[in-house]
Amino acid sequence: MKTRSYSSILITTLLALGLLICMLGLGVPAKAQGAKIITFDVPGSVCKASFPECTVVNAINPEGVVVGSYADANAAIHAYLRAADGTFTKFDVPGSQCPSFFSFCTVAVGIDPLGAITGFFCDAITCHGFMRSPQGAITRIDPPGAVLTSIMGPQPINPSGAIVGNYADANFVLHGFLRASDGTITTFDAPGSINGTSPSAISPTGLIAGNYLDANFTSHGFLRTLDGHITTFDPPGSFFTQANGINPAGTIVGFYADSDSNQHGFLRARDGTFSTFDFPGGAGTGIAAINPAGAITGSYGNVSTNALDGFVRAASGVLTSFAPPDSIATFVSGINPAGVTAGTYIDTAFLEHGFLRIP
Repeated sequence: MKTRSYSSILITTLLALGLLICMLGLGVPAKAQGAKIITFDVPGSVCKASFPECTVVNAINPEGVVVGSYADANAAIHAYLRAADGTFTKFDVPGSQCPSFFSFCTVAVGIDPLGAITGFFCDAITCHGFMRSPQGAITRIDPPGAVLTSIMGPQPINPSGAIVGNYADANFVLHGFLRASDGTITTFDAPGSINGTSPSAISPTGLIAGNYLDANFTSHGFLRTLDGHITTFDPPGSFFTQANGINPAGTIVGFYADSDSNQHGFLRARDGTFSTFDFPGGAGTGIAAINPAGAITGSYGNVSTNALDGFVRAASGVLTSFAPPDSIATFVSGINPAGVTAGTYIDTAFLEHGFLRIP
């Protein structure tokens, strides 16, 4: 199978995750008092109507460093990191190839507190996971038997350097994997998984949250503990569950769809109890991430205008709506311990850019 076919699988998966996690409704931009929003594009990135993915933000670490991907003039995708001082470093994994329009060279997906980066890259045959050390050394990641490896969860690396992702076997069935900091790889499947297991986040203590597809391609959440025990879950009334993030306390956040296809945010405590969250007046809410203090962030919609807003709910319960200037859709990727949120927004020309919101 050629590179284009493997890339198309990853493209479809990325787009599906992006739509599930972020595009949950319509909302109205609101200015947050005292907060500063910084918008940016990677130098040399190209935005155009035929391929609007100029700059995408995938993760932020405690130091305020963000990572993601950007498009060149041929709509080929490359990785970058943006330091806290605003300087950029662009990179591709050696051996990566993106010869055609809308093809992937390298995508940076997660970053740990010390600056180690993980993500995936594609060569002439297939795609692989990688880890880039703070010094720039790159290690390729492929579980045994993998014909394609992807690391695409919202929180795929923890402070100790453990990494989670999924891989396709020879039958193109997806399985989850954990790569420990010493390089040991453990593969696993959630009970009831027929059409794929996909870890999305790993906590500092090694708890893994993710999703799996049953025989009907319905998504459910799971939690994997350090001893390998996996508990599956769905919020009450859920017909589709997407788990996105987990914090040190073991609280998992995400969203679910009810029987009327309305979408709601959820928090699952370590003891298995659920609480739901809907932004007041919103038409669809999704939680993208949670920080150690319990502050949550995500996106919500409001039927009064044709835009998507971001939100932050502090641990104290204070709720703030925000959107970068000129944004019609705000997609939040993460929140660090200081409460800085990062993500991607679409402007009125339908082009994508990165942003930071500093409280």
